[in-house]
Amino acid sequence: MRAPGGTASRAEGSGTLPDMEASTTSAYGCRDMTGTLRRVLVRTPQEDVSSWRACGWRAEPDPAGLRREHEALCAVLEAAGADVVVAPPAEGGNLDDVYAFDPALVLDRGVVLLRPGKQCRRGEPPALERDLAAADVPVVGRLEAPAEAEGGDLIRLDDETLLAGYTYRTNEAGVHGLSGLGPGVVAFDVPHFHGRTEILHLLSLVSPLDCDLAVAFLPLVPARLVQFLEERGVRFVEVPEEEFETMGPNVLALGPRRALTLDRNPETRRRLEAAGVDVVTYQGDELSKGDGGATCLTLPLVRD
Repeated sequence: MRAPGGTASRAEGSGTLPDMEASTTSAYGCRDMTGTLRRVLVRTPQEDVSSWRACGWRAEPDPAGLRREHEALCAVLEAAGADVVVAPPAEGGNLDDVYAFDPALVLDRGVVLLRPGKQCRRGEPPALERDLAAADVPVVGRLEAPAEAEGGDLIRLDDETLLAGYTYRTNEAGVHGLSGLGPGVVAFDVPHFHGRTEILHLLSLVSPLDCDLAVAFLPLVPARLVQFLEERGVRFVEVPEEEFETMGPNVLALGPRRALTLDRNPETRRRLEAAGVDVVTYQGDELSKGDGGATCLTLPLVRD
């Protein structure tokens, strides 16, 4: 585990993109969401948790519990073989910033800074840009107003395909802004469900585990997305209804058929293991009170 920084060299020149070999063997580079996780950025939780209501957390977290669970999460990631880059809390006291996945999209050549649809998170991309610079990771693009997009609505399926969800946090301008940055964008409408106060991201519904396997709560997955994935040979591990609210579908792939999940979803774990998935769990009694699971808490920087 280490603070932002390292020995990997940064690309020289403001308009120079690093070559692909360097990006996939050093500080950055992701072509999908299921390759073996080699490097990951996490953000230390805020000491002051008074923003929990403004951020829409379900209950006030215990600061000591937040720190303890976050340290344990980092240890799990390290034990899985990842280099863990630990960023400090962002300025402004926004409790949501512990969910490091949402402000950015990591590509093979660097990072695209997004523009969160949630107003209180608008300061996260600039803070992340500083942390990425310290970690030798270049920013190769950014979304500007009126575009809005959050990482939770984006699934990097493979080298050529980025799935995007239209939600209350990711709009048409955001999806359009992501087009042409690398992989082709295929967009789907995400259900209203409980509305703006209890937002559904695309990754709230389905998470890839391998090129031919995903975990999902199928009753809410857009029908066109189910068909799209089935046509590509993807089969689903179905999350039971009683474990949807406890973020059963929010699963981080540590590698092909290797998954990190919340420890409070035993039936989802049983079904994953029955499908041949090696499952590791983390405790998120405090960390996940803001409806953020394993994917939300991590920003993968390098995947094989």
